[in-house]
Amino acid sequence: MVVFCAVSAAQCEGDMDYAVSVFENVENPDGFLWNTMIRGCGNTSEPQKAFEYYKRMLYKGEVASDNFTFAFLLKICGRLGSVLLGKQIHCNTIKYGQESHVFVRNTLIHMYGLFRDIHSACRLFDEMPSSDLVGWNTIIDCHVYCNKCKEALDLFLRMLGTGIEPDEATLVVTLSACSTLGALDFGRWVHSGIENTSIGEVVSVSNALIDMYAKCGAVEEAFETFNKMEQKSIVTWNTMILGLATHGHVDKALTLFQNMLKAELARPDDVTFLVVLCACRHGGLVDEGRRYFDIMRKNYYIQPSVKHYGCMVDLLGRAGLVDEAYQLIMNMPMVGNAIIWRTLLAACRLHENVELGEQVRRHLLKLEPDHSSDYVLLANTYASAGQWNEVLRVRKGMRDRAVQKPKPGNSFIGVHSGEAYNNAINTANTYGLI
Repeated sequence: MVVFCAVSAAQCEGDMDYAVSVFENVENPDGFLWNTMIRGCGNTSEPQKAFEYYKRMLYKGEVASDNFTFAFLLKICGRLGSVLLGKQIHCNTIKYGQESHVFVRNTLIHMYGLFRDIHSACRLFDEMPSSDLVGWNTIIDCHVYCNKCKEALDLFLRMLGTGIEPDEATLVVTLSACSTLGALDFGRWVHSGIENTSIGEVVSVSNALIDMYAKCGAVEEAFETFNKMEQKSIVTWNTMILGLATHGHVDKALTLFQNMLKAELARPDDVTFLVVLCACRHGGLVDEGRRYFDIMRKNYYIQPSVKHYGCMVDLLGRAGLVDEAYQLIMNMPMVGNAIIWRTLLAACRLHENVELGEQVRRHLLKLEPDHSSDYVLLANTYASAGQWNEVLRVRKGMRDRAVQKPKPGNSFIGVHSGEAYNNAINTANTYGLI
């Protein structure tokens, strides 16, 4: 009964109360029951309670911590983002001789990846005498999570060189790295290696391929992959619709969505409607955006999130309907964040609506008083209306508060793509992969 209740709570983030009541009546719980309670607490809204059971287990001293105990605890540390606690549990794995257990070691690597401590993750991985597929997947995923995507592709090539065959998890995370880097040639090479194979027919892998091609600008190849899929999930549809919309194919994106609805090929979710609203925003389709926003609520009973409202505010604002956008924010069931107000402020600048811009700025002052872009947007709003004294006043306020503009970012497509592709070909030839 304890196992059933605790595992059910872990799988659906439910209530552990009944499992606790049953567990407390067990006179001498064994290690399996302690681990079950730790695991169950880990996926509830209060995962820190798992450590209370761990302390109680240590205090009783009747049962020794095993690899399952530490794997569950380390996973919780990663989820909590608690570096200090994670290191303490890591020390305990060494104390109880569990650090070298492959299950625990892989979880340690994953935890340090979540902490963005890629150095520790790599050290733990390199210390393993032999890495299995799970270990390789974990370290590759850590690098992608830490935005070290070129290194992730290098690790993928190293894994192939050891003779380990990738599974769907490997391919999904590797293609994700290609998407981030814009490494289209590498992504194509990966695709060529799995095309017409059983793993190439896995839905999650095909979804990753569509996403990779779309983000690298190869929309036709994304659509070709989409059309070849015999089974499609809602993620498939969402990815393809967004890919088309992002690259200016708004009509095709909305047609694809309408075909999905008419044929009842998949039931749209909140992400689907967010993608559709983004498509409407890209195309400046105000009426369509309003209609889909209403359909989401009335036909599919999906409560809009602040992101859905943000898309609508941007759509209305770009079309010059700034007053309607303002009323939409004021009537939201949740408090508007700084991003959504800043979106409206940008629209006020675009359409030279000084009066509303000042109102919006007052809302932003309550949320993020020293954000540089708010000063710049308001100053530009005054400038567009020729109110130069107000421009000087805003800029003086910015200087007086020592507000600095953020450093510019960088964007790139295909950086390291050719190098990565050449490495892939060389490695493939060396190990007889092609």
